[in-house]
Amino acid sequence: MFTGALAAVRQTAPTAPPFAPTFSTDSTVPSATSGHTAILNALSAPATSSVPFGCPAPTTEPPPSIPARCPTKPESILATLRGAETPGHSVYLSRRGNSIRQHQGILQEGFTQYQADKYQHTDNPNVSLQHCCCSMTQPDMLHIDPALLQYPDWKGHRFLREEVSRFLSHYCGSPRPLRADNVVVMNGCGSLFSSIATVLCDPEDAILIPTPFYGVITEDVHLYSSVRLFHVHLDCEPSGSDSRPFHLTVDKLEEAMRKAISEGLNVRAMVLVNPHNPLADVYTPQEMTGFLEFAKRHKLHAIVDEVYMLTVFEDTVTFHSVLSMDSLPDPQRTHVMWGMSKDFAMGGVRVGTVYSDNRDLVEALVKLGVFHGVPGPIQHQIAILLQDKDWINGKFLPENRLRMQAAHRYMTGELQSLGVPYLHRPACFYIWADLRKYLYEPSFVEELSLWRCFLRHKVVLSCGQAFHCSTPGWFRIVFTDRQQHLTLGTFRCFSLLMIAGEENRYREMLIFFPPPFSPSSLFCPVFL
Repeated sequence: MFTGALAAVRQTAPTAPPFAPTFSTDSTVPSATSGHTAILNALSAPATSSVPFGCPAPTTEPPPSIPARCPTKPESILATLRGAETPGHSVYLSRRGNSIRQHQGILQEGFTQYQADKYQHTDNPNVSLQHCCCSMTQPDMLHIDPALLQYPDWKGHRFLREEVSRFLSHYCGSPRPLRADNVVVMNGCGSLFSSIATVLCDPEDAILIPTPFYGVITEDVHLYSSVRLFHVHLDCEPSGSDSRPFHLTVDKLEEAMRKAISEGLNVRAMVLVNPHNPLADVYTPQEMTGFLEFAKRHKLHAIVDEVYMLTVFEDTVTFHSVLSMDSLPDPQRTHVMWGMSKDFAMGGVRVGTVYSDNRDLVEALVKLGVFHGVPGPIQHQIAILLQDKDWINGKFLPENRLRMQAAHRYMTGELQSLGVPYLHRPACFYIWADLRKYLYEPSFVEELSLWRCFLRHKVVLSCGQAFHCSTPGWFRIVFTDRQQHLTLGTFRCFSLLMIAGEENRYREMLIFFPPPFSPSSLFCPVFL
């Protein structure tokens, strides 16, 4: 999804060598960590909202002197984020309506700015999307039966639910054929999160979720149903028996559950994302069994998001769906979500599915399906697509994995050359990178400032606080983008990081040599 993408700007700078045949080969570009001096002047000018994504930043204004990056009080972060654009109170709306209208998260702001000025490079299409588009325009896809234009079964047309059940049976490795009656189809997994939270929880009930996590889930479960998420904070530093950073364990879930109960919360469910967003961890069957047994002990519903299940690109790693288990610890409280947006790069068609053995849940979701239905012609196209196993297994998935491997090698190589630590994981579209050394001080104010620096210079990353990370300085970098986007974005992003490092060293020198001392030999800082 482009919400967290590393979106590049068009800039008159060389581009990096192609790293996979997916991409055009009509230009060559040096490493993003080279050519730093050559673009200092272009980056030193503050970008403005009038400059669209895809254009160089203006260079006519001199760089301002260095003020503090952000207000120093943590409570001012949200005000800084929203700025003067936050809508005021409307007398026409309820308190809830005003709260919804005024809500603006970090991921949404980055996506809004990207959508308003996004870079266009029409002669170099994304090949995975191109494959999907070609498949979606075959003659059998374009057939419109009159029945498709009528009101459907609100849990999805029977023909689509049957194809989804067959698809999940095959790719999830289910020991028994999954049943179409247990499938509900809605317009995206966000709608499913919202609907499931609504029917499982009352207002102010809580759902456990490990952090960091895809932050939009907060809005999914809260805006309509007023359900809150209770965070299970994972530490970025391995300690004790933990061998991995951000390692989720049953003990951490138990500790969070005790804390939630002590605060008087009624915890009704927990969310598990596998493969994970943003960590890209792939949990083992043993780990998932432990998590589900924890849920059973506490009579919690387990909402398992497997929307990235086909994005594993390393041959040595295998994804295991919870639907592949011979028996679930608590099948009546285990609900598995999947959709088209990630595995097929088709977020725009808005198709999400949930599989559950719980008939009561399915019936309740059907009542909400009238608000979240998928158009009949789209359901027909998705059913035909899911039937085409020859294309999926023979062309799409192998080619997609090769391109993801190549793009991942390219991005990790650039991170290594810059000395940026990151989590090396075998799945998903993104890398969880540690940019703490580029913060002047370890605070979320500084992290937000660095994120805004990227935005001002037309690079869209997602900072850790957008994922409710407990430690400032982590960023999600999406690497599955077009070459032109990726190489130019990487070039600009890493150049900005190098400037940030120089600015921090300059600040430290000012501690020992305060103004008016200003020897010409000192690096002349650029305000970011």
